[in-house]
Amino acid sequence: MTSVNIDRVAALIAEIAAEEIMPRYAKLAVDDVREKGPGDLVTIADEATEARLSLMLEGLLPGSCVLGEEATAKDPLLLARLGGEAPVWVIDPVDGTSNFAAAAGDFAVMVALVKGDQVIAGWIHDPREGRTATAERGGGAWIDGSRQEIAAGARIPAELSGVLLAGTFGDRELGRQVLARRNLVRALKSRRCAAAEYLRLAANAMDFALFTKLMPWDHCAGVLIHGEAGGYNSYIGGGVYAPSRIQASALLLAPDGASWRALHEILIAPERPAGRA
Repeated sequence: MTSVNIDRVAALIAEIAAEEIMPRYAKLAVDDVREKGPGDLVTIADEATEARLSLMLEGLLPGSCVLGEEATAKDPLLLARLGGEAPVWVIDPVDGTSNFAAAAGDFAVMVALVKGDQVIAGWIHDPREGRTATAERGGGAWIDGSRQEIAAGARIPAELSGVLLAGTFGDRELGRQVLARRNLVRALKSRRCAAAEYLRLAANAMDFALFTKLMPWDHCAGVLIHGEAGGYNSYIGGGVYAPSRIQASALLLAPDGASWRALHEILIAPERPAGRA
């Protein structure tokens, strides 16, 4: 379906990560890290990785173009590439840059291939662990050659574990509401890296995730991998994931539709007046 070889792309990502990211891990000089926005870091590893991936991936698929996080930080108009006729490679060269810069915590490379407003292939590569998750629409989700299947959700939300990434970005009132109700589920500590959260979802290390920051490079690959493993996603206002919908309030991923609705009811739905069912 993708016109590209999934394993070849995975190998290319791993090769570039081994050459551009890992040799710089815990060895960044002061001048190798800067802020591109308040609290938003970029390193020489991000830029070098994105540059090489962009060149190589466009070469693999003639007529395609790239939407990279770092290039888009300099030119936000590049977001208009989503939804067009050309296939788009969506690249997050180092997801979890703050962790990488501090040499503490999770980070990974995320790549997706998007056509129109549909993700058709995705890759997440963790260069520290040498672990790669892949998915092709209609072809299932895999981690290092092992097919992933999302386990059935618990019958009640209190038994479901996951991350609630709300409050810093997006609707502040929604964030306050969700965080005030976090004790109603088994809320886990965030890894401060979307790729790590998606790997936990795909490997059944947690059940759900709620995101209010919806930039495409943070989610395209992960949403596809989760969905191809059998998971369910929807924006809290309705509609399944689409890369261009960066202004939606929040995206909630769960093991299945029933779990999603139960989580939505307990975390998002307005409180009922006392005494009413």
